[in-house]
Amino acid sequence: MPPKRRNGEDADAITGREKKKLKINAARTIAVQPSSQRESSAAIGPSNSATNHSNSLTGLPTALDVEKFVEARAFEIDAMHTAMKTASASSTHRVWQTLPRHLRRRAASHDVRRVPLKLRDRARAEMDPVRKKALGRSLPKLGKGKGMSRTEAFLRRQRDKAWLETHIWHAKRMHMENMWGYRLAVTPTEKSYRPSHRASVHGSILHDASYYSTYEIKGPEEALIALLDLCCDPQGPGPSSKRYLNGSRILETSMYAVGLYPYGLIAPVTIIWRPYLQASSAINTTGSSGNEGVKDVRAADIRSVWLRFHPSVQTAVFNTLKDATSRSLTLYKARHSEEALVEVIDIKRQLNIFEIMGPKSSQVIKGALTPIVSEKSREFLQFWKSLAELQSSGSVPRGMIVGFKVNDPRLNFPPKNAKPATIPSKGVPSIEITFPSANLANSEIWEESMRNSLSKPRYKKKDIDTRRANSDIPGSALKALRQDDCIPILLIQRSVETPNSSGSKGLHGWTLILPAGWSMAFFSSLIYTSTRVAGQQERQTQAYEAGTTYFPRDYPTTEPYQAYAQDREFKEKETWDRKPPAKRVNFEKLGTENPWMSDWAKVLGIPGRDDKDEDFVATQREPEPSQDNEAHIAIKPWLLRGSEVPSILSKLSSVFNVGAALLSEINRLRLKRSHQVLAEDITGAQLLHGALVNVEITMCSRGSPQDLAEIFIIPDGLSIQWERFLQTRNRKSVDDEEHPDELELASHIPPKSSIVGHVTTGHYSLARGEGFAIGAIALARLMELEQQARR
Repeated sequence: MPPKRRNGEDADAITGREKKKLKINAARTIAVQPSSQRESSAAIGPSNSATNHSNSLTGLPTALDVEKFVEARAFEIDAMHTAMKTASASSTHRVWQTLPRHLRRRAASHDVRRVPLKLRDRARAEMDPVRKKALGRSLPKLGKGKGMSRTEAFLRRQRDKAWLETHIWHAKRMHMENMWGYRLAVTPTEKSYRPSHRASVHGSILHDASYYSTYEIKGPEEALIALLDLCCDPQGPGPSSKRYLNGSRILETSMYAVGLYPYGLIAPVTIIWRPYLQASSAINTTGSSGNEGVKDVRAADIRSVWLRFHPSVQTAVFNTLKDATSRSLTLYKARHSEEALVEVIDIKRQLNIFEIMGPKSSQVIKGALTPIVSEKSREFLQFWKSLAELQSSGSVPRGMIVGFKVNDPRLNFPPKNAKPATIPSKGVPSIEITFPSANLANSEIWEESMRNSLSKPRYKKKDIDTRRANSDIPGSALKALRQDDCIPILLIQRSVETPNSSGSKGLHGWTLILPAGWSMAFFSSLIYTSTRVAGQQERQTQAYEAGTTYFPRDYPTTEPYQAYAQDREFKEKETWDRKPPAKRVNFEKLGTENPWMSDWAKVLGIPGRDDKDEDFVATQREPEPSQDNEAHIAIKPWLLRGSEVPSILSKLSSVFNVGAALLSEINRLRLKRSHQVLAEDITGAQLLHGALVNVEITMCSRGSPQDLAEIFIIPDGLSIQWERFLQTRNRKSVDDEEHPDELELASHIPPKSSIVGHVTTGHYSLARGEGFAIGAIALARLMELEQQARR
């Protein structure tokens, strides 16, 4: 191996790298004065070689001449300055190259603030003069020239969409998308699918649902009841039921177009009546703090009701309410011979809504909120005392409403989760369950003047932080003063569950409604207690794991579902087109006509304009008199939903003429709400063949159904073989004849006539530990499946 450094005779042939090293070494070398010059200009005092140096002070001059000393050391000082200049000028590393490996970033070369503080001056000197000038400004040139403030810049970015009050917090931590006129959080940037599910099952998770639309309807109680009966689902208890009319509970139902039930499904809605007290005398609205805003219905028959619904159907809901209002006022005038006034007000900008799910949600709420001192009613104190002891909010009555006032949560920041009391050795302590009542549900948040007065907090966070710093014990909780804000809120029990399904795993929590302007004040306190934050994906997952449908994803006959399906088709098809043929699914080989959108018309056997497959239509339906082409054209798709669906299906499965029985049940429900029966041109066969019903799909073996998967019916022979195989699969030895190759359904392409539905939501369920799906199938084919099961 040749030596790294060559001999002196070959100095002219050295490489450029070696020349650079020699140059750097020469630049870093400090010149030394020759000994002859040093000796001639050395002495400034007596120098006796025979001096006794046992004492260090002996021989030192009694005085020092500064000028002579500097002259004597002039060479060393000049050499030091020259070495410093040459060393810095010949440096081969810039500031960003001198940083440790873990601090090096490409963006650091464009921003001085990305390097440590001690190196910023040198980094600024190495930067481009143009870039230096740009960094000297505090605002961009465009914004500074126009004098645009931070608030004006944010408002400018909201011209085509609206922001929630917690938008900035979410935008820093979550993926954001434009949805329904809002800029909403979809999912956190971190991996959070499993942690979010664990939080909803074992901890607590928070979702800002302030984007939901809210309408307030004011008018006579009788007119409001007639209005809601015209457009609400007739199944189960209605808006005029005693359990909901006094305002102690919420009613979750579905809204339909006026007079079109079971057609014209719009969306699920939540109905909240303003509570009132059945007192012996009229109560003034400016009474005591415990009864403020309470009205005696017998003194003034004017009620208020809130309707909460999905923002994608706001226009449809408004048009439906307008139509229902005109009809209800006509009925009211005919009965009482006097006109009434009904107001429909959009108050979504006046309210903020949080959804807190999980077994620890009760402890989080009690730790973050502090009721005012005047909240001393016996019912409320009993409820507030039991809140920390609840293992889950599912222990309280479903939909119970609690209204009260709280102090500014920033005064008690940082909060701590409330802890349940120690369990005595004798056993589990009994918890007194508070039952819903109008007195407990009363709140001043119903007053518009109160909401407007609290639209902006009286004190900013800076003022409260100053008070906390100036307190006797800095950092401790502050006592609420008379001038501090008192915020009225509503606390509503919320459950995501399917009561009629034995395998569902419900989730329970609370819905917190508070005035606008206070979102961040409450949000900061609620999430400080290690509560996770959910986006749209996490909220959908909660409904899926609980086995319930989610709007609009699982409502195939509604207009928002069509928009959702088209958007998903565009995204998935674009992703599929970007992949090479060898890396994407060959849907043509699998026999899938439209792999990105469910064809519900084919499922129901409704022929399209370009559909010429007459055999497919004939095999989709039972042999009934209305099987001709004209009957199929008159079929309208609709979704059978409601609390009485299990009982309706059990009745249909026990009769011979299913269409006539279904028509009879629908007319019974319509008469229940004082509607006329369906028109004579709508037959039972048309009603049956256009009906879809939501189903749950559990896997008999391994596998996870995916979205848009096809649900098909198998022949009787194959069904019997599968039944035998499932009965014997757990045995140690199974004959090969028990599970032949025909049972391998992966390679089996079903005929079009056997498709009965599609999966709307499906994947691996963490709550069940296996594949699970929610889908929709044709009601007529469901009856066929039940007959096959009996065979």
